[in-house]
Amino acid sequence: TALRKQDYCNLLIYIYFFSILCMLHAVHMMPSQKRTNKHSQKTLHRTKRGWMWNQFFLLEEYTGPDTQYVGKLHTDQDKGDGNLKYILTGDGAGSLFIIDENTGDIHAAKKLDREEKSLYVLRAKAIDRKTGRQVEPESEFIIKIHDINDNEPKFTKDMYTASIPEMSGVGTSVIQVTATDADDANYGNSAKVVYSILQGQPYFSVDPETGIIKTALPDMSRENREQYQVVIQAKDMGGQMGGLSGTTTVNITLTDVNDNPPRFPQSTYQFSSPESAPPGTPLGRIKANDPDLGENAEIEYSISNGDGSDMFDIITDKDTQEGIITVKKQLDFENKMLYTLRVEATNTHLDPRFLQLGPFKDTALVKISVEDIDEPPVFNRPSYLIEVDEDAKEGSIIGQVVAQDPDVTKNTIKYSVDRHTDLDRIFNIYSGNGSLFISKPLDREETPWHNITVIATEISNSQIPVFIRILDINDHAPEFAKYYETFVCENAKAGQLIQTVSAVDKDEPPRGHKFFFELVPEFAVHPNFSIVDNKGNC
Repeated sequence: TALRKQDYCNLLIYIYFFSILCMLHAVHMMPSQKRTNKHSQKTLHRTKRGWMWNQFFLLEEYTGPDTQYVGKLHTDQDKGDGNLKYILTGDGAGSLFIIDENTGDIHAAKKLDREEKSLYVLRAKAIDRKTGRQVEPESEFIIKIHDINDNEPKFTKDMYTASIPEMSGVGTSVIQVTATDADDANYGNSAKVVYSILQGQPYFSVDPETGIIKTALPDMSRENREQYQVVIQAKDMGGQMGGLSGTTTVNITLTDVNDNPPRFPQSTYQFSSPESAPPGTPLGRIKANDPDLGENAEIEYSISNGDGSDMFDIITDKDTQEGIITVKKQLDFENKMLYTLRVEATNTHLDPRFLQLGPFKDTALVKISVEDIDEPPVFNRPSYLIEVDEDAKEGSIIGQVVAQDPDVTKNTIKYSVDRHTDLDRIFNIYSGNGSLFISKPLDREETPWHNITVIATEISNSQIPVFIRILDINDHAPEFAKYYETFVCENAKAGQLIQTVSAVDKDEPPRGHKFFFELVPEFAVHPNFSIVDNKGNC
């Protein structure tokens, strides 16, 4: 407190006054009479000593009721009869330091601060009042301000900031704080600073001499506590009672290390997927928790085993550190309704110092159920080819298409003809069993092929092409390929070839046409011409 500080200062002042008075008394008690050398029996005169003073000392910050006595100037020329006058010049003469011109006693007129000025250089004269002559040459002397402990230690910063990795060993250096004291380091312990910790135990300690802050507890975990506020005190006087002190605050942050493995919050996850989901479809997300930060919390997900490892995949979302389950191959509810995966989450940046805390990975079971989606009927072949004779009667069944419901429910299927492919409505189908029948006469020569589409419907539908080939029958007589007009010379000889004729037929027998040629019967009696069948079509 201020009161204790003042008492301490006054005590030092009294001690120094006593020291100075003793010094001055010793000066005045020095022998000044003549001495006789016993060996020579001659009278010896002492050498003139001139000025008599030593270096003067003065305590700073004096607050007593009277002016502070500094010391006394004296010359051996002073006989004590008042003939000498003492004059003081130099630093602070007449303002800070007042001298009694008759006695040479010096007093400090004001309170002095060593931290502002630690010594004063003054000059002294002794003058004979009658003659004005200097009885001593002008000489310099020093008044030195002795320090008292009037300055508390001050830290170089009001607040320090530091960081250290979590789990650091005991005694690991964190930061060094420094306090300075404006008092005189060469005098006493006023500027001898000792550091101590006021707040922050038992986590940290401070070296009393260097101010280095160190860890004091093992295995401090950032996940348990990240921020610490430590208050350090610097006390002068070597830390003893009565010393002055100052404090500073040190904010210490524990930085993260990878000392925590990832852990799934649950052992089993359930997801579902429609069987129609295309490859790449995300089904859901899972996340393993890791209390570490940054790269120490980065996780890579993978499928370690399970009957669905070839049907599903997992990718890692680098932003959220989640694992995304996706479809890898086309699913089929009718083939398999439930899959099981074992998913693994692994840290990607391991710290060898903490491997004994591992393993730095965790597993969870993922069950995926496949949802049934109504699928269109499936025909038992990709297309149909039906052949029918062109003379088939109306209402005749020419073929059948068959489709099945791939779903477990096995719904009833209805069949129909897509009329956009049969605008003339030549064909029709029994809706219950898929039998195709003819609704109108067929003519191969007009339309040899009919390409229609049959639709199979339950909740949804599917379509299949039906190619109908009309088979030929011999329903057309042969015709001559063209009109023939033949000329013959009158002197033509018997058996001379005068014309070759050929025939065509609209029908299309499988092995080609075979025509037989002869004269019309009514022209065959007494003919002038004959025809020879060359066993071909001409």
